[in-house]
Amino acid sequence: MPIVYPYQQYQGVWTLSQASDAVAQGKWPAYPTPALYAWGQNNFGQLGLGNTSYKSSPNQVGTLKNWLMVANGYGNTIAVKTDGTLWSWGSNQFGQLGLGNLTYYSSPKQIGALNNWLAVSAGYNISFGIKADGTLWSWGKNDLGQLGQGNLTNLSSPKQIGTLTNWLNVSSGRYNVVAIKSNGSLWAWGSNNNGQLGNGNTTYYSSPIQIGSLTTWANGFTDCMGTAVFATKTDGTLWAWGRNVAGQLGLGNSNNYSSPKQVGSLTTWSKAFLGIYHSLFIKTDGTLWGAGSNSYGQLGLGNQTNYSSPVQIGASTNWSSGGCSVYGSQAIQKNGTLWAWGRNQFGQLGLGNTTYYSSPKQVGSSTNWFSVSGGGNQTLAIAKF
Repeated sequence: MPIVYPYQQYQGVWTLSQASDAVAQGKWPAYPTPALYAWGQNNFGQLGLGNTSYKSSPNQVGTLKNWLMVANGYGNTIAVKTDGTLWSWGSNQFGQLGLGNLTYYSSPKQIGALNNWLAVSAGYNISFGIKADGTLWSWGKNDLGQLGQGNLTNLSSPKQIGTLTNWLNVSSGRYNVVAIKSNGSLWAWGSNNNGQLGNGNTTYYSSPIQIGSLTTWANGFTDCMGTAVFATKTDGTLWAWGRNVAGQLGLGNSNNYSSPKQVGSLTTWSKAFLGIYHSLFIKTDGTLWGAGSNSYGQLGLGNQTNYSSPVQIGASTNWSSGGCSVYGSQAIQKNGTLWAWGRNQFGQLGLGNTTYYSSPKQVGSSTNWFSVSGGGNQTLAIAKF
């Protein structure tokens, strides 16, 4: 899933230079006390609640309120605490928990003893982390080169990708990864059967390769289950490539693309969130948009019609962040309320039931939600106090 630096979620979007400075200097801003909550499918213990029971309402993970950010993969979860320590739990078949073994854990376990982790991303049996020194690390399944290590060897402990210290953002998908360096260049590696590496071909790469030569990229977004990719530029334009079977790229068709294609002509795009066949977007004006598959109402438009171009969800101009599960969606408004819609067979919408919804429904009544991460069929979110 895509990383968004925690300070972006709390205080507003950083400029590229501000985010780069944070990576270089290892800065963690002052935070309110953040608690972690989880709900939905829990067959691997991915909710971190010490059991494998499914939950249809938010349940607090432990009792401590010191969670900085969380990344939700298919059945694996990775998180950073406010002290910079790294934690993981859930499925571990390929070592994706980074604990040096293949044991599953239903409660958070610390990865190593270091306290210099700044950001994380979890994908389909893979995990990535960026340290405060700007180094990029990976672990987990690597059969298609998705760990970026130049080989196909699985890793059960974090290993640095190359030697560079200028990584700013990483987002891990099903078998592909996209990342941005502090100079604004865009990189990708892993599976490329649908052109999701964006370099104009379908060749797989086990080491990072640059997408084009531009240095104006601001953020990259892919998802833990699919093979579509989005990226925003510093000018506010939105670009897409990869698999497009349901129109999830928002380009008005269902064609796959192996090179970045601009979504419309607007310069007001801020963020993107991807499910397996659908996408959500937030503009700088706080409006929320959706495209792609809508068979379970995951676009939040009150129907089950697919759309291959972005369509606005409601009339609100208060949306600030969001996430997508396989066929579900979650988003947070600027007032701290959390909303969810789409498929809900495991209670992953957090509404206390397993009813599907095609329009946004508020999760509880709290106004303290800070960030949300959708995964396979589970959701994790942080609330600030």
